[in-house]
Amino acid sequence: MSNAIAAVVLAAGKGTRMKSDLHKVLHPIAGRPMLLHLMASVDELRPAKKVVIVGDKADQLAAALGGTAEIAVQEPQLGTGHAVQQAERALADFDGDVLILYGDVPFVPAATMRKMVDRLHADDGPAVVVLTFFTDYPHHYGRVIEAEGDRIAKMVEYKDATETERQCQICNSGLMAVRSRDLFALLARITDDNAAGEFYLVDIVNLAIGDGRQCVTVRADEMEVQGINSRAELAAAEAQWQAFRREEAMAAGVSLRAPETVWFSWDTELGRDVTVEPNVVFGPGVKVADGATIRAFSHIEGATIGAGCEVGPFARLRPGTELGEKAKIGNFVEVKKAVLGAGAKANHLTYLGDATVGAGANIGAGTITCNYDGYFKHQTQIGERAFIGSNSALVAPVKIGADAIVAAGSTVTIDVGDGELRIVRGEQLVKPGWADRFHDAMRKKKAAGQKK
Repeated sequence: MSNAIAAVVLAAGKGTRMKSDLHKVLHPIAGRPMLLHLMASVDELRPAKKVVIVGDKADQLAAALGGTAEIAVQEPQLGTGHAVQQAERALADFDGDVLILYGDVPFVPAATMRKMVDRLHADDGPAVVVLTFFTDYPHHYGRVIEAEGDRIAKMVEYKDATETERQCQICNSGLMAVRSRDLFALLARITDDNAAGEFYLVDIVNLAIGDGRQCVTVRADEMEVQGINSRAELAAAEAQWQAFRREEAMAAGVSLRAPETVWFSWDTELGRDVTVEPNVVFGPGVKVADGATIRAFSHIEGATIGAGCEVGPFARLRPGTELGEKAKIGNFVEVKKAVLGAGAKANHLTYLGDATVGAGANIGAGTITCNYDGYFKHQTQIGERAFIGSNSALVAPVKIGADAIVAAGSTVTIDVGDGELRIVRGEQLVKPGWADRFHDAMRKKKAAGQKK
C-alpha cells in the first residue's frame, strides 16, 4: 500500500446563490473560512500534494490559502470531471492515491477520508471508492445504484436518472478516492454526452465498471457531507457546528448556563470548571484557563484568560488581552492589547488599551488609558497594587508606580512615582448661599414672565 496521498479540492464554482462578492468557500463558519475547515482535516492525513481547482475569484482563494496548496485554474468550467482534469499537470510526477474533495463540503472528518483510502487498498482492489450517504430526502443528488455488498452497479446524475433510479435513497457525495494512474486515464475517456452537456466525474466509475473493474462505496453520515450553497445553508452549517462544539465543551467539564446562546470560534480553548453564562460570544484566538467565569453578554476575541478569572457581565476583551490568575474585568469594561497581572481589577465602565497593569492593582470606574494621539498608539504602565481613582484619564505614554494612588477625577500626563499620591484637579470653590440666591432670582423671573 502506498502512503502517498494527494488531495484535489474543487472550488471553481461561481457560488451565485450566495449573492456575495466573497467566494463561496471563503464564507466563515465559527470564524474560519469553510475551505480552511476542510484543509485542516486534509492536513491530518499529511498529504504529499494538495491542489485546489479555482475559477471565479481565484485571487481571493490564492490569498486565503497563502501558498499552502497548489492552484490550478478551470476555465471554462465544463463540469466536475473537467475540473479534476485541471490537476493533472500538478500531479504529473505523483504516484499515489488521490482524494477528490469539495471546498463547499467542509466537515468531512479525516477519519472518513482515511476509510476511503484504506478501502481503495483492500484485497479486492477497487478502481474507485465513492463516499455515499443515505437520506430520506434525496432531492436532486446523484444516485448510486448498489450491487451486492458495497459494490456499485451504476452511478447516475439526477438529470439523467430514470424515475425508478430516482427512488434510490443512496446518494453520491461527490467525494472519491482513486489511484493517480487510474484517475487521469479514466478522465481522458469521459464525454459530455448527457442532459447537462458537462463532463461528469461520476462517469469514471461507469467506465471502470464497463472495463470489468470493481468500484465500491464507503458510507458517511449525511451531516458529514452536507454542501453549502446559500446563506441559509451556511447558517444551518454554523448551527450544526456550534451544537456539536457546545456538547464537546460540556463533556470536557465546562458549565454552559444556556448552551444555545453561547457561540464559539473554531479555535476556542476552555479549561475545566470554566463557567459560561448566557449570551457570550467567543471570537477567534481565545484561551480560558481552569475555573474562570465568563458572565453574561460578554464578547471575547484574541484574549488569554487566566485561572480563576472573572469577566463581565457586558465586558469586551479585544485581541492582545492577557488576564493573570484571578484578575477581574467587570461590567462595561473594554480591554485591548493590555496585560493585567494576578488579582488586578477593573470592575466598572473602563477602557484599558495598550497597557500593562501590575498584580493587585485596582482600576476605578470610568478610568481611561488615552493611548492614541491621532497618529500613534502609546503605552500606559500601572504598577503593582496601584490604585487608580474613578473617572481618571491616563494620557499615554505614562507610568504609574507601584503602590501609587491617583485621585479620582485626575488627568495624568506625567509619570507617578512609587508610593506617590497624584491629584490633578481644578481648585474646588465654595460659595455659601449662592445657589439659594440663584434659585430665588430665577423663580421670580419665571413668575413675572407668566403674568404677561
